[in-house]
Amino acid sequence: MISLVEKALRIATKAHEGQVRKEGEVLYIVHPVMCALMLTQYGFTDEVVATALVHDVLEDTSVSEADLRRELGDRVTDAVTKLSENKSLVWEDRKKEYIENLRNADDLVNAVSLADKIHNAQSLLHVAETRESNVWSAFNRGKEAKLWFENEMLAMFKNTWKHQLIEEYELLIRKLEKI
Repeated sequence: MISLVEKALRIATKAHEGQVRKEGEVLYIVHPVMCALMLTQYGFTDEVVATALVHDVLEDTSVSEADLRRELGDRVTDAVTKLSENKSLVWEDRKKEYIENLRNADDLVNAVSLADKIHNAQSLLHVAETRESNVWSAFNRGKEAKLWFENEMLAMFKNTWKHQLIEEYELLIRKLEKI
């Protein structure tokens, strides 16, 4: 029998096959794997790590909630549902709803969301360091809106959860503000 983490990795690898990150050169699967690795390094449970691996599959792939629930169970699937944005809303409303959904979230959801935000910021900073093009051009709403969202997420995390990853996230946001 394979572990929960391996099941999640198999699902994520298949679901994200052929997808690339916004920067265009990196296979998408690298993102959930890096989030999962970060959470493993901080001693989070297999359930949290598995959730990190599949945190974008409902939002960005054809994997159904029913399939995810059947393969990974209620706890992981409920967390992924909470981590998924409602793409039918305009960007600003979608981001506000996401923040509110996380305001009362448990440690599992908070940990995965924070790892997601940290890795996204790390990736953006890497692009800024290695390319001459405007890194903010990949975002439809631009730098100001992106930083508004990151700072709102940071404030929510600081007010609702305690973990040393929050400090890392804040340092990355401050670096983003300078590019």
